[in-house]
Amino acid sequence: MTVAVIGAGSWGTALAQVLAKNGSRVSLWARRSAVACAIEASRRNPDYLPSVELSSSIRASSDLEEVAQDAEAVVMVTPSKVMRSTARELSRLVGPDVPVLVCFKGVEEGTGCLPLEVLEQEMGGADRLAVLSGPNHAEEVAVGIPAATVVASSCAQTADLFQRLFSAPQFRVYTSSDAVGVELCAAAKNVIAIAVGLSYGVGYGDNTAAMLITRGMAEMSRLVSKAEGDPLTCMGLAGAGDLIATCMSRHSRNRRFGEAFAQGMTLDRFSEETHMVVEGALACRNLAVLERRYRIELPITDVVRGLIWEGLTIDEARDALNARSLKPEFYGI
Repeated sequence: MTVAVIGAGSWGTALAQVLAKNGSRVSLWARRSAVACAIEASRRNPDYLPSVELSSSIRASSDLEEVAQDAEAVVMVTPSKVMRSTARELSRLVGPDVPVLVCFKGVEEGTGCLPLEVLEQEMGGADRLAVLSGPNHAEEVAVGIPAATVVASSCAQTADLFQRLFSAPQFRVYTSSDAVGVELCAAAKNVIAIAVGLSYGVGYGDNTAAMLITRGMAEMSRLVSKAEGDPLTCMGLAGAGDLIATCMSRHSRNRRFGEAFAQGMTLDRFSEETHMVVEGALACRNLAVLERRYRIELPITDVVRGLIWEGLTIDEARDALNARSLKPEFYGI
C-alpha cells in the first residue's frame, strides 16, 4: 500500500520508518525543502532522528500534492495548531474514501474541537478517520525498541486497516472504538508532563511527581467522562501508558520544557532550540474551552496555564493547589 505521511518531525519520521519496514511504500512530506532533500540524499533526517538510517522505501518531498497524489492511506503528523489548514489542503488532494490517521495531539484553539472533529469538518467521512496514541517516543520506535499503541475509530474497519499497516513484533497495535477518550487523554497528558517537569525543575522529588501523575489521571478521567468517552480508556495505552512515558522519560519534550521553564527558559526559546512544538503548552490554554463547556475542574491544567501564559509564579501555583479543599479521590467521574 502507498501511504502518505504528512509531517517529517521525529514522530512522523519514526512512523514512516515503521510503515516502510512493514512493506508500505511511503511518501513523507516535510514542510522545509532542506529536510526533504537531506532525507533523499543521505537517508537521514538531519533535524529529527539524525542517527537513524531510513528505509529506501521512504521518499521525501516538500510538495504536498506530490506526496498525496497516489496515497491509498494518509497519516497526519503535523502540529495541532495547523491541523485545520493542513486538513483543508489535503481535502482537495485525496479522495473522499482514503483512510486518514491522526497522530498529533491537542485541542483546537477557540473552538475546543478535537482533531477528528476538525478533520470531519474539513475532509468529511467520519468512518474513514482514526487516531493513534500511546506511550511511543519516536527515538525508541524508530529503532525497534518494543512498544505498543492504540488506534481508535468509530469504524472498526478503519481501525483494523491501520492496525494491519503498523503492527510489527516490536510495535504492537491495539484497537479501540473510543476515539474521544483517546484524543482527550492525548491532549491532557502533555499538560501533566509539563507539571511534572516543573516539579523536578524546582527541586521536588519523586513523591511530588507521583502525586501529579495520579491526580492528573483523575483530571483526565473527569474530562473523558463528561465528554461521553469511556473512563476505562484512561487506564490504557493512551491514558496511563502515555502519561507515564511522557511524564518520566528523558525523551519527553513536555517534561523537559517544564524543567527548563522552572529554571527561567521561555517557551519561545525552548521551541527555537529544540525545533519542536510543546503541545502541552498549547493544550493547557485550549483545554479551558472544554473546562467551561463541561463545567469541570482541571486544577493542574489551570496552574500550568497560569504559569506559562498568565504570569503566575511557582509559589503562587503551589499555593493554589495546596489551598484546594480536600475531596474524595475519584469525584466527578
